[in-house]
Amino acid sequence: MNLRRFSLALLASGAFSLGSQAADKPNVLIILADDLGYSDIGSFGGEIETPNIDQLAARGLRLTNFHTAPTCSPTRSMLLSGTDNHQAGLGNMGELMQDFQKGKPGYEGYLNQRVASLAEVMHDAGYNTYTTGKWHLGRTEELSPKARGFDRSFILVQGGASHFDDQKAIISVDPKAIYREDGKQVEVPKGFYSSAFYTDKLIDYIETDRKSGKPFLALLSYTAPHWPLHAPQPWLDKYRGRYDQGYEPVRQARLEKMAEQGIVPKGTTATTPMAGRLPNWSQLSDEQRKREARGMEVYAGMVDNMDFHIGRLLDYLRRNGELDNTMIVFLSDNGADGNSPVDLPGNREWFAKDFDNSYENIGRKGSYTDYGAQWAQVSATPFPYFKGFTRQGGITAPLIVKYPALIKEGGHVSHAFTHVMDLMPTILDVTGVSAPGARFRGREVQPMQGVSMVPALRGGDLPERAVGWELFGRKALRKGDWKMVWMGPPYGTAAWQLYNLAEDPAESRDLAAAEPAKLAELGRDWQAYAQRNNVLDGEFHIKYGFETCLYEFCFK
Repeated sequence: MNLRRFSLALLASGAFSLGSQAADKPNVLIILADDLGYSDIGSFGGEIETPNIDQLAARGLRLTNFHTAPTCSPTRSMLLSGTDNHQAGLGNMGELMQDFQKGKPGYEGYLNQRVASLAEVMHDAGYNTYTTGKWHLGRTEELSPKARGFDRSFILVQGGASHFDDQKAIISVDPKAIYREDGKQVEVPKGFYSSAFYTDKLIDYIETDRKSGKPFLALLSYTAPHWPLHAPQPWLDKYRGRYDQGYEPVRQARLEKMAEQGIVPKGTTATTPMAGRLPNWSQLSDEQRKREARGMEVYAGMVDNMDFHIGRLLDYLRRNGELDNTMIVFLSDNGADGNSPVDLPGNREWFAKDFDNSYENIGRKGSYTDYGAQWAQVSATPFPYFKGFTRQGGITAPLIVKYPALIKEGGHVSHAFTHVMDLMPTILDVTGVSAPGARFRGREVQPMQGVSMVPALRGGDLPERAVGWELFGRKALRKGDWKMVWMGPPYGTAAWQLYNLAEDPAESRDLAAAEPAKLAELGRDWQAYAQRNNVLDGEFHIKYGFETCLYEFCFK
C-alpha cells in the first residue's frame, strides 16, 4: 500500500499514538451551521431532507450530548481557542456588552490575544488554513481571520445578514453587511447566495493550493439557517404544505424518530415551558397559521439547500482522493433561535420602511422574517427553550464526526458528554500537532480548558468534569449526569434549579429541594468556575432574548 494508506492503517490499528508524526497528516474540515436546531437534520430525527449530512453520520459518529454556548460568537470563540468564552474575549456578545462588562478582561467583544487560535497553531504546524462564511469575532482588519492564522478567508463580519446580494445586515443601527476577503473589505457579487458562495470560495481556496503538498484546516461557517429566512428556487417552494399540520404533530414525529435512532431514550417526552402562554396551533387564526407554516417551509428549504452545498464540497474532496483523509466535523453553533429580530434596536420601524414581508414575498430577496418561538421550540425537541438560554434547548447541538482512520463506519451514536471547547484539543490530538504552551508567538496565552474527545470517538467515555456556562446573567453548571441552572423570570425562578439528565434528559423535574447536598456540591463547582474565568455579575438592560412574543401572545 502507498505511504498515506500505510499511515492510516497504522492509526486505525493503534500501532502508534495519535501524537506521533505521521508522514501524511489528515486534513480537517469543520462545517458550522448557524442556529440549526438539535432535531432539524434527518440523522437527529428531523423530517428536513439532509442526505449529505446524514451520510456523514452513517459513515461516522453522532455525538448526542454535545454542548455549545447559548449564542453564536461565544461558541465560535471557544471552538477556535479550546477554552472558555470568558477567557477568549466573548464573555458577552460584542453587540450586547453591558456597562459593567466593558473594558474588563475577557469582555473585549472579539477573539482576544490572550488565546492561541486553532488556525494560528495549525498554520505554524505546516497546514494551509482557510475559512469562509460567518466570523463574528472582530470587525476590523486587525481582528479578521487573516490576523488570526487563516491564510485565506472570505467572511461576513457581523452576526448575520441577508443571504442575497443586497448586502443588508440584521440590525437597523448597523444596516449594511460587511464582508472581508483576506482582511480587506469587499462587496459580494451579483447573484450571491450565502451557502453557495461560501462553498464555492472554500473549494477555490483548497484547489489553488492542492499541489502544495500541505494538508489543510478549513472552517466553513454557513450563515444558514440564521434569520432572515431566505432560500433560492427551487428550495423556496420545495416544502410547501409540509407544515400545515402545525407544531405538535411535527414535534411528536421527531421524538419518535429520535428514539428509534437512539438519539434520545425511548419514552422521552418534550419539555415545553412556554406552553399555555404562547399559542398552540389551534389558537392561531387561519392567516397566522398560513404565515407560520410558510416560515417553517422556508427554514427547511434553507437547511436542505445548505446540505446540497455540503454535498458539493464532499464530492470535490472525493474526486481528488481526499475525502477519507479528511477529518470532517459537522455541528451547529447553538440551539435553534426563537428570539425575534423585531426586538433588536430600531428594527420594527426598519422592517416597515425597507422590507416587503408580505406572505408572497417571505423567503425572497427584500424580505426579513424569522420562524418564531414555537417552531424554534420544535427544532429544539425534546429540550426546553432555545438560543440565548442555559437550559438544554439553548446549549445542546448536533455533532457529527467522520474520520475513517479513527471511527468505524456504521452510523454509531455516542452519549458521552462533550463540549465545543473540546474540538481544538481533539483536532490537535488527531493531527499530532502540539498544543500551544504558556507563551505562543511571543505572547502569554491561556491554557486550553477542553479535553480531547478521541476516547469518545473510539467508543469510550470521557472523565467526569465540571463545566460552566454564563451569558446574559443566565448560568449553568454540568457535572456528570447532574446539571444546575439559574435563570431569571419568566424563564426561570431566580434560584438554582437542579436536574438529573440521565433520568430526565429534557429537564422536566427540578430536584433542588430533594437533593440539597448535590446542589451544594455543584454550587461550589460553580464558584470555582466563575472565579477561574472572571465571570462578572451585574444588571442586564437588553430587550433581545428577555421577552418572547408570537402575535398577540407573550411570555414575559
